[in-house]
Amino acid sequence: MERVRRREPEALGAFFDRYFDLIHGLVYRLVGHPEHVEDVCQDVFLRVHGGLARFDTKRDPAPWLATIVGNACREHWRGKHVRAGQRSVSLSDIGDWEARHPRSGSNPEADLLRDERDRRVRRAILDLPEALREVVLLHDFQEMSHREIAEALGASHDSIRKRHSRAIARLGKVLKDDGS
Repeated sequence: MERVRRREPEALGAFFDRYFDLIHGLVYRLVGHPEHVEDVCQDVFLRVHGGLARFDTKRDPAPWLATIVGNACREHWRGKHVRAGQRSVSLSDIGDWEARHPRSGSNPEADLLRDERDRRVRRAILDLPEALREVVLLHDFQEMSHREIAEALGASHDSIRKRHSRAIARLGKVLKDDGS
């Protein structure tokens, strides 16, 4: 990490290779529109490069990177080119969704019911307010701890736990009312 901080090209390349998937995945989940993901990722890596002098090389870079991603996504959402209706996360194209919810292949009725349930869950997540959706995606899809999310978003651990609890309660209510 010290070599990265000194901006040595080989170390920067290795850092990019190691963290690209994490950054791209977070941006995709938070921005949700493939046509904007590349631009935001590029902005994130420019911010990372510019902020390396302030990076503490003794710490895990993942929370620091998540903070930069969150800030870049917030700035993107506030941008003139993003309408309020576009500020949603697309879960329908997340590749690991199918990996986590495999089809049986032998029971078309069960697969149809599972697909319908998954569609309702994705819709319910999309309908969450941005602050709640962000915590659900980081915790339940990126598998970040509440502490890591708090550090990344610059919030207290308790507030992140409460946001996550509110989000899960709201999802439970919506899905119960929806018959899911």
